[in-house]
Amino acid sequence: MSEGKTVREEFRISGEQVVKKVKELVHAGNIRRVIVKQDNRTLMEIPLTLGVAGILLAPTLAALGALAALVTECTIVVEKSE
Repeated sequence: MSEGKTVREEFRISGEQVVKKVKELVHAGNIRRVIVKQDNRTLMEIPLTLGVAGILLAPTLAALGALAALVTECTIVVEKSE
């Protein structure tokens, strides 16, 4: 069995939009990992597996919201499997 190809997408957004964008991406599906960066520094890395329930993601989103309040602009890197 061969694994699917991993694709990386980057989104440059303001700090207040981080949580909303991550929720959108998780809802869209087939996301393996979300990385939040500011400049060249990784602020948070969220590994996602198939079947991640919203209740399990809630504490991570709360931490992400607190982090977003501290940054003005950041980049979200999304790894998807095709």
